[in-house]
Amino acid sequence: MMRGKSVRLVRWRLCLVLLLALAGLPASGGSAAAAALPPYLSLEAGYGAGIVTGGWERVERYLDTTSGFRTEGFPPDGRGDQDGKRVTYFGGTTRPYSGRFLLYSAPGWNTGSRPTPVLLVHGANDSADRAWADPGEAGGYGCGAASCPSTGLMQYLAGRGHRVFALGFAHKQGDNLMQAQTVGDAIAVIRAKLGVSQVDLVGWSKGMMSTRAYVSSLKPTWGRPYAGDVRRLVTLGGPNGGYDYPYAHGWAHDFSIWPECGGKVNAPSPHSHMTCYGLYTAHPEFSMTPAGVPAAVPTYLLAGGSADVLGIFNENRGPSDGVVFTSSALDTAGIPTVGGRATITGANHLELGWHSAATAQTAAWLS
Repeated sequence: MMRGKSVRLVRWRLCLVLLLALAGLPASGGSAAAAALPPYLSLEAGYGAGIVTGGWERVERYLDTTSGFRTEGFPPDGRGDQDGKRVTYFGGTTRPYSGRFLLYSAPGWNTGSRPTPVLLVHGANDSADRAWADPGEAGGYGCGAASCPSTGLMQYLAGRGHRVFALGFAHKQGDNLMQAQTVGDAIAVIRAKLGVSQVDLVGWSKGMMSTRAYVSSLKPTWGRPYAGDVRRLVTLGGPNGGYDYPYAHGWAHDFSIWPECGGKVNAPSPHSHMTCYGLYTAHPEFSMTPAGVPAAVPTYLLAGGSADVLGIFNENRGPSDGVVFTSSALDTAGIPTVGGRATITGANHLELGWHSAATAQTAAWLS
């Protein structure tokens, strides 16, 4: 009699596991089964071992077919073009359509022990490779110091059980509201891959603007609102209280950008028009918008405190990381739920993605 009951119990359990599997639910622990992508997103290409570098496991290119996306303007001299491996990932083009984006997957993206995956969003004139995985990709000084490490926040988090992804934008500067839509797209892909309901967002520098805009539903008229799919938001050197540097230093800053004035730096400008040697010129693509964060999204603010970025004129009118005022990076206006604030006194703006104290603090907030 007891044996018959045991057999029936085993059969009942097997049926339950089968029903859960058919429903796309986990039998015990882990994440739910992968889901389908939203209809406006499609996977165009994927790259793995033998092609992908920098410690990443895989890079995929996606297309958002929403009609509002466009090909943004690029400086004609090529300073804003995609370069390095990004050209391969974007299908051989150096000036991609802004409806396309790259999703980088770190080792352990589908096996890490942490329940909430992390999406890293880089800043202006940067890439997911240099920002998060290989700070020395651009050579000495490219990481804010004379000597650059070969690993960054990606490896630090992945080594501690986090399932890490990173977003690569089509445009190195780019429209913040379009890029906010791309942040939502990348989250939708991660949710479909892992069957999770939320991710953690880390936005560095200009990456703060697109991540804050996304969770705040700050969007173009054609855009989609925030989907409630972010657990925590972490900003690294983000100009939460505004970005004063290019305005305060005015034409001295613009002359290094405007090609007609001899400028070669790929950076945002406070002006869309400027006179160079008597010629009035327009470059709207050089122009660069924060927004209120929902109370349901705890937000963590990390600032740098060392104004010693090599190779640039550092912001020196008050405590800063060389680019963004410390007070701006820690500004809580529009952030009803502040999870934490910290200043890494020994890190400048370009070191916040790899400095040991910065990576440790970021990991602590995500844990």
